[in-house]
Amino acid sequence: MDVGGGPSLFPLHRCKTIHLVRHAQGIHNVEGDKNYKAYMSPEYFDAHLTPLGWQQVDNLRKHVHASGLFNKIELVITSPLLRTMQTAVGVFGGDGYTDRIDVLPLMLANAGNSGRSAISSLNCPPIVAVELCREHLGVHPCDKRSSISDYQCLFPAVDFSPAKSDEDILWKANIREKKEEVAARGMKFMNWLWTRKEKEIAIVTHSGFLFHTLSAFGNDCHPSVKKEICKHFANCELRSMVIVDRSMIGSDSSTTNYPGKIPPGPDHPSGPSDVAADEKNLENELPNPGSK
Repeated sequence: MDVGGGPSLFPLHRCKTIHLVRHAQGIHNVEGDKNYKAYMSPEYFDAHLTPLGWQQVDNLRKHVHASGLFNKIELVITSPLLRTMQTAVGVFGGDGYTDRIDVLPLMLANAGNSGRSAISSLNCPPIVAVELCREHLGVHPCDKRSSISDYQCLFPAVDFSPAKSDEDILWKANIREKKEEVAARGMKFMNWLWTRKEKEIAIVTHSGFLFHTLSAFGNDCHPSVKKEICKHFANCELRSMVIVDRSMIGSDSSTTNYPGKIPPGPDHPSGPSDVAADEKNLENELPNPGSK
């Protein structure tokens, strides 16, 4: 296809709508945005959100409710780091948590130095933590996660079942993941999305992961569209996109297509002779122009 050569068509059931969200401002972002070397500081291990970050969460939450997006999202996927999970439950969690034995909260009060009340798991989409959408791995302590068992205590209603190990075995202190490896992991994540039945999914993740993953897309688009896809995300920015299954990765069938015909019998064949007969019948049914 020529670059910018016009619109394309794809069957709806081979598409998913994804709402990509970068986490809100973390404590590591404050100094890291001024001096990149600050990301090496051990004090930013598994960085949590700043007070400004929580304000950003509140603003995005208002937007997803006011826009009607909240009611469309069937699943929320989050990177299993503190700042992404705080963002995910803060934006997409339920309202008005009350201490009920039969309902676990999404987040306990003050989890990760949040200074926030507990967040309800009622009347909100399920939230699943997935390692594949973690930030650029290695070297930076802010990108090393805590143990899953610790997280489960802080975020009781978040689903951590996809995690392969309790401790973080992916992050290496002296090896930084290559950009190509981040992009490859991102494509693996995109392919994994097709194993999910949900059609409208929010994904809360990280700037580096988003940039390197999305850079692989949009090469068949106008340069301005490519730029729109790939540009860096601001803290707590949300962008909605559609991904297309070009390779029959998924196995879903359409829920809206209709086969035609008059059930339960077969449709009348429409060969050339049938078309001519239909046209003749139509002529006979039309009124004579000379008659009243």
